[in-house]
Amino acid sequence: MSKIFNTAFRRSWILWLLLALVVLLPFSGETYYIKLVTRMLIFAIAALSLDLLVGYLGLVSFGHAAFMAIGAYTVGIMASMGYASVWIVWPLAMLLGALFALFVGFISLRCSGLYFIFITLAFAQMVFYGAQSLRAYGGDDGFPLETASTLLPSVALSNPITLFYASLVILLACLYLSRRLVNSPFGRIAVATRDNETRVHAVGVDPYPYKLVMFVVSGAVATLAGALMANLTSYIAPGYVNWLVSGELLVMVILGSVGTLVGPILGAAVFVGFEHMLSDLTEHWMLIFGPLIVFRVLFLKNGIYGLFSRTRSAELSADRAASGGH
Repeated sequence: MSKIFNTAFRRSWILWLLLALVVLLPFSGETYYIKLVTRMLIFAIAALSLDLLVGYLGLVSFGHAAFMAIGAYTVGIMASMGYASVWIVWPLAMLLGALFALFVGFISLRCSGLYFIFITLAFAQMVFYGAQSLRAYGGDDGFPLETASTLLPSVALSNPITLFYASLVILLACLYLSRRLVNSPFGRIAVATRDNETRVHAVGVDPYPYKLVMFVVSGAVATLAGALMANLTSYIAPGYVNWLVSGELLVMVILGSVGTLVGPILGAAVFVGFEHMLSDLTEHWMLIFGPLIVFRVLFLKNGIYGLFSRTRSAELSADRAASGGH
């Protein structure tokens, strides 16, 4: 048992080191990099929420950006009405995101595969055109965030360090709760549905409610990411709902490793980091990043996080062999 623990620790120390570096980043005083990593953390929350669908239900959603837009617009509209407290605005945003996810999931989860992708994309486009029609809030151009959300009357998220730590705490909380969810009996049924829905039906369990609840949870978490993004950019626009954003979230999940929860977090960090570096070279940075995705698919079949899991499995096998297979 101690060998297994020591092996797991040896392979996870890099992740713990990365977390320690992230926690200490604000002490560097570099505001630009603090905002850059904050952007990584926010997209990591959104990618994590998408992984609940892709990795644990086997459903590819191409409309996840709609939930981020709901969170961002809720923060912006409530701020224009004089409400900035996160204890009021963010629960409201998550409630609206969950209700929208309930509506979308109620319809789209009756389909699968390509049909599910198109339906989620269609709903996202509906949100996109709905945002464009909000002439009181800038229409196509969007509108600035009048007041940043506040944790306390004197603690506002307009401070980059405050927003950074708020995003980090929320990401870690979402990761913990998501892991508890997928490892619970509820999560096991969801995974069984992904693997063989016919067999789940055969044992007398209706998988539809489980899929719907997971879809609602995923939408609520993505909405929270949108609320954070509105505070980071201080601007809300229909571009939040662009189908390209949904595609980028899907790339983050695939890049990191599907169905691992930690993988999409790493994928989001790598994606945003490469976007930052390559966009300084050319505005057509995706021409450079595209071949990197091909490289990942061909040579890193289990994604970035898969490097850790493969190595850990190899070490455990070596330990068993060294102990005579016991």
